[in-house]
Amino acid sequence: MLRHQMLLSHTERYDVLLKELKSLVDLVLSTPLQGEDIIQIPLDIISNIVTKKQSWITCSSRESLITIIAPLLERISASAEICDFLCWHCKESPHSYVIVEVLSPIIQRILKHTVDFGKHPKSRLLVQSYIEAINQKNDGINAVKDFVRSVHGPVSSCPHPRLMHNLVSTSLAALYSLFEEKKWSQGENLNKTPFDTTAWESRHLCFITIFQTIVSFEDWRPSLAQLLQPIPFPQDALTYAQFTKNFKVVIENICKDPRCEVHLALLGIRDDKDGWFQLYCPGSIACDDEGDLWSLMLKQFLECCCRRKRFLQSLSKNLGPFVLRALREDETCQQILCAMMEFQIIENKDVQFQITSTLQSTSTGRKHYAVLCRKQIHLQELQQKGGPRKLVLPPKSTDNDLSQLLSCGSFGNLECLSLAFTNITCTSAEQLIKLPSLRYLNLWSTQFGDSGVMLISEHLHNLEVLNLCETQVTDKGLTALFTLKNLRKLNLNSTSLSSQTLEWLKKKLPTLEECDVRYTDAW
Repeated sequence: MLRHQMLLSHTERYDVLLKELKSLVDLVLSTPLQGEDIIQIPLDIISNIVTKKQSWITCSSRESLITIIAPLLERISASAEICDFLCWHCKESPHSYVIVEVLSPIIQRILKHTVDFGKHPKSRLLVQSYIEAINQKNDGINAVKDFVRSVHGPVSSCPHPRLMHNLVSTSLAALYSLFEEKKWSQGENLNKTPFDTTAWESRHLCFITIFQTIVSFEDWRPSLAQLLQPIPFPQDALTYAQFTKNFKVVIENICKDPRCEVHLALLGIRDDKDGWFQLYCPGSIACDDEGDLWSLMLKQFLECCCRRKRFLQSLSKNLGPFVLRALREDETCQQILCAMMEFQIIENKDVQFQITSTLQSTSTGRKHYAVLCRKQIHLQELQQKGGPRKLVLPPKSTDNDLSQLLSCGSFGNLECLSLAFTNITCTSAEQLIKLPSLRYLNLWSTQFGDSGVMLISEHLHNLEVLNLCETQVTDKGLTALFTLKNLRKLNLNSTSLSSQTLEWLKKKLPTLEECDVRYTDAW
């Protein structure tokens, strides 16, 4: 008999073992004795069997073993060895029938009953592997959505309080691992293993889909909002455009929830910590829609129980986005600017004048400003004082934004104008030459070119400081600067300036005290 067993192949011996295990499991399930110790006996045997993960075990043999042990795992937690075995099967055979038909109840049990994944990390890896396997079906994303909906259940309130938290924990851990994989492939992959970008993107979208589905359930939304308030994702994710674009669905759903405890979670936990509101602010790393989502959040905050004056004071630290959106007829931002003026949040007179000019530049802004003026008589007096001396246009402003702003209000006293890091082009030169008192002009990192420089050189003879750093000007336009007889400081860093033109300008401009062709900070 012993010799006969030795002559059996690995596969045949494994089949014999499966039959014996099936008999043992049937015996355990049919015994009147109850308790985890009884069920644990066959699981301990199976844990020893699957530890080595023999490569000769076929897919069908693995499926048979999983089918045998599944009834036990629906009653008791799987050991680390069995979790590894199940993860291996999900990875090796993602289209296996047992993944959906047999593993699903086991995964649901893990999600419903696990209290702390920190004590059971292999269980979380099993859930992650299962989700990645069903994502590889023909309609994978919908399969993932259906799975989340099935574990929530058809009723309006999910009866399992741990379930949503465990789904979030699994998805967060998976996203951290994915971005670590990506970083390793780009920098630390010493063996230069090929990186499958398509597969990575599919897995990445899969776990964001889980968040998108969770947030669609009204009963899960408050807890999800609280879990997301500290922004628990790695920095690599927040700087990845596809992540922040796909995650907007989650933020929009939280924003539109009328419950204050939900949508206020989009603000930072503390005043000195940024939240999702700041992350999607125009100019921030996640903003790809000119601030539409940010404005939607702002509107919800205004209509809820925010402490209004305190909230307005926190917003006043970064006025640029409000001014730019107000110029583009965003009524929410126009209302914010009016509220700042009403509560006297802004003390600087120049900034006050810029706000009033911004409001008067559009039909909707004029309507809100008229209501404000009826409350604040001093604003009408401000408008008649000849305008500000200093003006800073928000980053990403366009020629049209500048034209609209300057067309509404008196800017005859304007001496200092910063257009740095905007999208201003030579077209704006026609507006700039209407500012006769201008002495300081900052065009750093704009699209300004030779024709614009030529035009302002003909008209703005009071210019004393001109910053053309990182602009498109060349020798052709720069030679026109010799007419600016009052020019004292000139920044030509990162331009196409030749040494010959530089020397020629120094001779032609005796007032020139500083001509910087190196890196300098914007004034």
